[in-house]
Amino acid sequence: MTAKQLSPAIPNWPQWLWWLIPVVALVGLVLIFVFTDPASVFTSDAPPIEDLTLERIQVTTTGLQVHLFNGGAIETTIAQVAVDDAFWDFSVSPSPTLARLGSATLTIPYPWVRGEPHVIRLFTSTGTTFEGDIPAATLTPVLGLKEFGAYGLLGLYVGVLPIALGMLWFPAMKRMGKRGLNAVLALTLGLLIFLLIDTFLEAFELAGETPGVFQGVPLAIFAALLTWLGISAISAQRGTHSADPAQQRLYISLLIAVGIGLHNLGEGLAIGAAFALGEAALGSFLVIGFTLHNVTEGIGIVAPVTRDQPKLWHLVGLTCLAGLPAIIGAWIGGFAFSPLLATLFLGIGAGAIWQVIVEVGQLLRRDAEREGLPLVSWLNVGALLGGIAIMYFTAFLVK
Repeated sequence: MTAKQLSPAIPNWPQWLWWLIPVVALVGLVLIFVFTDPASVFTSDAPPIEDLTLERIQVTTTGLQVHLFNGGAIETTIAQVAVDDAFWDFSVSPSPTLARLGSATLTIPYPWVRGEPHVIRLFTSTGTTFEGDIPAATLTPVLGLKEFGAYGLLGLYVGVLPIALGMLWFPAMKRMGKRGLNAVLALTLGLLIFLLIDTFLEAFELAGETPGVFQGVPLAIFAALLTWLGISAISAQRGTHSADPAQQRLYISLLIAVGIGLHNLGEGLAIGAAFALGEAALGSFLVIGFTLHNVTEGIGIVAPVTRDQPKLWHLVGLTCLAGLPAIIGAWIGGFAFSPLLATLFLGIGAGAIWQVIVEVGQLLRRDAEREGLPLVSWLNVGALLGGIAIMYFTAFLVK
């Protein structure tokens, strides 16, 4: 008797029925569990754990405003509010009771003192406490033409101008020999490796500030994974239609600009949030630090096209792709900072940077093979480590 004869015969039912049977079985399993509920043996009288997030604290002329989000399994009611260990009157709109995944705005008529820190502590009806702090009280910027322009200028100083300055080394790079050009690509790899690690760490840090229900760390990882796969698919498709090496190198510069732009979006968020929280001194220091830190990004963007003659509008477009997201980030961070959106954007940026590392590595390998040069040489290794070191030590200015 053959193995085929031993296997059970599958009825020749319609295909839609075979798709429906597992769904019906799953529904039946859930109903059985609901009606029998074996977990009821472990039920205690303790209330479910509450999870209330103070997403954003704003300082206004009349007091404090706190944007709340309920990420717990049950509805939560705000019973009392204390500021600096003293209970204060408050109002909650639309209601002091927040449904699961509900949000509300808490208003406290508190006479805050400019430049001083304040701690807000919320007490729920179950006695659970949640708190948030204001490092240095100052009026939160409101959306206006003056503020909009100021944040835009901050993003310009952080993103666009440093990258444009870095690109000024392009004529000097074109005069380098073959080994020198490969070393510049290796330097770019070092810059990107640092940016990849830095972006992931920033994403994970912000993920810890998101409501637990949104699973910040998995969100960042999945965003990075999907972005990497998406760009990989686009690159593979493009590789089958473009055989021009110059176009391929320009495409890699485009990918580098996109990856750096998404990273700069996160930097803009940090600067905008720093000024919005009243940390003006820190924000100004961040602007100077990021300006010096990001000059090297311009070198990395033009490194793949040093063998070619890119048009001026290509260079301008690459500068805008890499630098303008810093302006957008400054606007978001200053007026409507959201740890959830920041985590998502940084995850996307990490995925893009990873694919860029792959593309630049392949470009370096192809150039070395074509020129008959070793891929791993002391010069290339030194340049790669130099790229990492440059980013590491200039990061002292922004950390």
